Amino acid sequence: MSDLSEGSQKTDSLERRNRELSVLNTIARELNRSVNLGEALEFTLSQAAELLGLHTGWIWLVSEESGEPYLAATQNLPPGLASDPRRMDGSAYCYCLDTYKRGVLEGAANINVLTCSRLSDLVGGTGGLRYHASIPLYAGDKKLGVMNVASPGWRSLSKEDLQLLYTIGDLLSIAVERARLFDRSTRYGAIEERNRLAREIHDTLAQTLSATALQLESAEALLDSKPEKAHDSLRRALSLTRSNLEEARRSVQDLRAAPLEGRPLAAALKVLAERWEEETGINTRFKAVNGASPLPPRVEVALYRICQEALNNVSRHAKATRATIRLVLSPERARLSVEDDGRGFDPAAAPEGRYGLVGMEERVVSVGGSLHIESHPGGGTRVEATVPLKKT
Repeated sequence: MSDLSEGSQKTDSLERRNRELSVLNTIARELNRSVNLGEALEFTLSQAAELLGLHTGWIWLVSEESGEPYLAATQNLPPGLASDPRRMDGSAYCYCLDTYKRGVLEGAANINVLTCSRLSDLVGGTGGLRYHASIPLYAGDKKLGVMNVASPGWRSLSKEDLQLLYTIGDLLSIAVERARLFDRSTRYGAIEERNRLAREIHDTLAQTLSATALQLESAEALLDSKPEKAHDSLRRALSLTRSNLEEARRSVQDLRAAPLEGRPLAAALKVLAERWEEETGINTRFKAVNGASPLPPRVEVALYRICQEALNNVSRHAKATRATIRLVLSPERARLSVEDDGRGFDPAAAPEGRYGLVGMEERVVSVGGSLHIESHPGGGTRVEATVPLKKT
C-alpha cells in the first residue's frame, strides 16, 4: 500500500509539474508575441490565477518619468478597493511598495490582511481576502514594480507556489521592458513624423503667404487706376489669410502639445493649474489619483485641452472664487473633472457655440470618451470627461 501511495504521489507531482510548465510556456509565448503592455499584464494575471486557483490580482509599475508607482492592471478587485480609487493610488502608503522600494522585498512573499495597509482598516468589502502574495518585478537592478495575487479564503502559499510566481514575475519583467522599448521607439517615430508634418505645414504657409503678398501688391498697383480690381485682389488676399490662419491653428493644435512634452498628464495639469491661478487670481486646487499612470498621447492631449477650455470658461463666464481640477486614473479609464463655485448656467439653454462645449465634446469623442456637464444658475459648474482605456 505504501508503494502504491508513494507512486500516486509521484504521479500527482509529475502531473502538476507538467501543468506548471505548460502554463509557463503559454505565458512565455504570449508575452513574447505581445508588445501591448496592458494586454501583457492582464494576460499574466489571468494565467497566474488559473494556475494556482486564485481570483484577484493587481500590478503596480514604477513610472519611467517620475519614478512613482501606479496601478497598471487589475483583476476582480474586492468591492472595498474597486469602489474607492484612492485606496489604489500609487502615491498612498503601501506596505508592499514600501518594502519593495527599500529593497526588503527580494522574493515572492505572503502578506496577511493585517499587514496590508490597503485592506487592514476596511470593515467590509475585502471580498474575504486574508492573504495576498507580493512578487517583485526587476530588470537586472532596475525596479519595475510589484505583482499581487490573492483569493477569498486563501491561505498563505507554499514555497513552491511562491517560486513559481517569482518565475512568472521574471517573464513579466522581460515583457514590461520589451513593451516599454517598443513604446519608446513608437513615440520617437511619432515625434519624427510630427516634425516632418510641421515642416510641410511651414512650407505650405510660406507658399500661401507668398500668394497673399502677390495679391496685396496687385491691389496696391491697381488702387489708383482701377479701384474695383484692387478691391477684388484685397478680398482674395483676405480670404487666403483667413483660411490659412484657420488651417495653421488646427494643424498646430493637433500636432503639438508643448506643455506636455516630457511630462505625464498629471504633472502638466499641475503646472497649468498653478499658472492659471497666478494669471486669474482664482484659488485653484489640483488633485490626482494614480497620477503617475501613463496614458496614450492622444488621450493626454485631449484631456489637457479640455481642461484648458474648461478653465477658460471659468475665467470668462463663471465669476468664480475657487476652482478644483481632479484627475483619476485607473487601468480601465481616465476621468478628468473641472469644478467651480461660480454663477453657473443652464446647459440646455446655452446658445450654440458658447462656452466651448462643442470643442470639448469633439475632443473627448475623438478618443472614444464622453463629456458630462452639471450646472445650474447660482450653483457653479462641473465639467467631467471620461475616457475608457481598455479595448472592448
